[in-house]
Formats: sequence, C-alpha cells, structure tokens
Amino acid sequence: MANNLVYGIHDKPKFGSMLVFALQQVLAILAATILVPAIIGNGMSQSAALFGAGVGTLVYQLFTRFRSPVFLGSSFAFIGSMFAAFGGAASASAGYAGLIIGAIFAGLVYVLIAIIVKFAGVAWINKLMPTVVIGPTVALIGLSLAVNAVGDLAKGKVMVESIEQTIVDGAIVDKVNMVSGCSPYIALLCGIITLFAIFMFSVYGKRMAKLIPFILGIAVGYVVASLFTVIGIATDNVALQVIDFNAFKEMQIFAVPDFTFVKAIKGIKEIDGAFIAGVAVAYVPVAFVVFAEHIADHKNLSTIIDKDLLEDPGLHNTLLGDGVGSIAGALFGGCPNTTYGESVGCVAITRNASVVTITTTAFMCMIISFFGPFVTFLSSIPNCVMGGVCVALYGFIAVSGLKMIQQVDLGESRNLFVVSAILIPGIGGLSVTFGKITITTIACALILGIVANILLNKFKKSEK
Repeated sequence: MANNLVYGIHDKPKFGSMLVFALQQVLAILAATILVPAIIGNGMSQSAALFGAGVGTLVYQLFTRFRSPVFLGSSFAFIGSMFAAFGGAASASAGYAGLIIGAIFAGLVYVLIAIIVKFAGVAWINKLMPTVVIGPTVALIGLSLAVNAVGDLAKGKVMVESIEQTIVDGAIVDKVNMVSGCSPYIALLCGIITLFAIFMFSVYGKRMAKLIPFILGIAVGYVVASLFTVIGIATDNVALQVIDFNAFKEMQIFAVPDFTFVKAIKGIKEIDGAFIAGVAVAYVPVAFVVFAEHIADHKNLSTIIDKDLLEDPGLHNTLLGDGVGSIAGALFGGCPNTTYGESVGCVAITRNASVVTITTTAFMCMIISFFGPFVTFLSSIPNCVMGGVCVALYGFIAVSGLKMIQQVDLGESRNLFVVSAILIPGIGGLSVTFGKITITTIACALILGIVANILLNKFKKSEK
C-alpha cells in the first residue's frame, strides 16, 4: 500500500480496534478542542464544543462523500472574533447569538470560494501556492505550536494561588493568579516519560501497539503522574500533586451540554444591524486566512496518504464540508471549526487513514460529551502528559512540511528566498492587527511566501 498505510481511506478496521483507534483520535484533538471555549469564558461549555466538533466532522464527511480522513475541531484563529461577538453584545445571550451569526458569515466565505473553485478548478491554487510555498507553511504550522507543547510540559492540573503585587495609582495592590502547583521538574519528568513511551510503542511495539502509541503513552504518563499525586497527597506536598482528583468529586454521571443555540435564543431580540455588521467584520477576514490553512492541511495529508485530496473528493467539496460543518458545529458548541493538524499528525504516525475511524471519532465525541465521568477523566489528563503527546504530534506536522521542501531545489536562489520569507517571519511570530482583526502568524508568513514566489518567478520569466 502506498506510503505503507496500515489502513487506507476506505479500509474498515474490526469494530473493537476501530473504537480504540477512534479514542486515540479523541485524545489527540481533545485538548485544543475544549481549550477554545475555556479561553473565551462567558459560560461556554467545553462539552458542547466537543459535541460541536463531532457534528462538524460528520457534516464534512457527508460533503466529501467519506473520502477524506479529516477531523474538524475548535479553531484558534477565531478566538479574537469570538471575543468581539461577546464584547459588542448587549448581553451574554446576544453574544451567543453573535457566535452563531459569525460562524455563518465565516462558513459562507468557504461556500463562496468553493463555488469559485468548482468552476475555475484548482490549477490557480496550485500555481498560487506551489510546493515551495506550501511545504514551509506546513512545517511552520507544527513549529509554531512548539511553544504551546513545551509550555505544557512543565504544568500539572493542580492549581494554587499566586500573589502578584502591582502598583496602581501609587498604592501596592495584590493580584491573585492561579498557577500550576506541582514542581515543574516533576511535571517535566511525567511529560518526558509520556513522550518516550510514545516513541517506544510506535517504533518497537507490536502491530496493535504501533497503531495506538498515544493511548499507551498517555496511559503510562497518567499512571506516573497518579503515583506522584498519591505520594503528594499522603505527604501533604503540593509540589508532587500533578493530577487534580478533586474534579471527580463534583462531576455528574449524565448531563446535557449547554448548547449554544439554546443560549442564543434569548438574545435574538437584542440583535440589531450594527451588531451583525460588527460580527461580520470580525469573522469574514479571518475566514479567508483559515482558508489558506485548510489548503495546507489537505496538501499535507495528501502527501501522507499518497492521494491528492484537492482532486478527489475535490477542493470545492472539502471547502463546503469545512464551511457548512463549521456552521453546524457552532450551532452546538459556539466555536467555528477547522481542520486539525493534531488529527493529521495522528494519521501520519499511526498510518491509519481510515475514514471510518474518523467518522467513529466524531460519533464518540458527541456521545461522551453527555457523560461526566469520561469527560472529567479526559479533562483531568495533566498538561505535562498532553505536552509530551503534542511534542510528537507537532513534530510530525513539522517534519511533513520539511519532507515537502525536499522536493524543492533549494540550490535555486529564488526557492531559497521564498522558503526564508515563510520560515523566519513565521518562527519569529510575525502577526499584524487591524482593530479587532488579527492576521495570524501562519497567515502573515504564507502571504509573504506567496508574494515572494510571484515576484521572483515573474522576473524569472522576464529574464527569458
């Protein structure tokens, strides 16, 4: 099988194995999916975001006719837009309505581009973003996430109060912050053990172990973290307490997530034209930015599975699936969805490109969002353990991009400069903000790369 895939797109693993593979995908996308509503606050439900991600992914699979192993999760690119929806609202309910309206605007951008692609084809996309542009952009997606992964490696789940003194109007004021209570060295040890467990299972494990290295790695890391936590509780030493077991005391066995559309109904009457226009301005430009990441993720996955997804099922179908799926997901979870590099990395490492697995993952996300014990357990996985997982996942994304760059002749100065125009501003964290609209680091780097490639190749043609 091409690229040594264990399961191809149309392969169907045995039922028991498929559930395990789907759980692994859930673990890969979980942290980022539920982090977005946690950042936004305003009562947003993490369980609802997980349910919305499942709905969005199913819609995507329907539009792509189950031919693309892609999972959609909460998009970080729209965080500023979501804050703007709440900030410009008269009440929290109106803010929730704004989230849905914004997702509709963003989804319609995808629908519009899909229509253009349907009639104009994808040749212009390939010309605008050839391998010399997409390769370093994919690598940058992984590299730009490195700071998040490394930051998590030194954090546990048990939080303690930290007092920070600041001077306000000449007076000393105490500011209370919540910080990780466990020792960063203990957390780092748990994260490194998790990382190397994933390495060992992936490289030296038997057939099944090779397919679920993340589940096994997380299990090892969780057990180690639990041992430190038990010792810390017994000795009353918070520095050893990595996992917050108190979260299990307050959990409910069964609970319906706080779906966004339910909260939005009360705020519809408070919406006016000015609010809708403000939401549109906050969401629409970001949608064009995320469109570029959509292409990069699909091109990256195409190289992994040795099948051009822009041709089959076609870019217009993936865009429709992403756009409409994002709207559907936001109705439930409030967060516009996007293709997830974590899921792509999981496919790359496990060599399991089965769409059935991705579809099962979507259903699993929807089902477990109703069950408190499972959601609580997943959310109790320490940051350091997930940090170890993310080092492997993000590393694979970066390496996938670097493998693309291998196809480019870097002995040619033009190509070298294009790659430089993407990597250096991207790694340096270049971003540009206009009012409430932020052009992300990935978008800035991609735009610079596209412009550099066009200019350099234009003059190249002029020289002939």
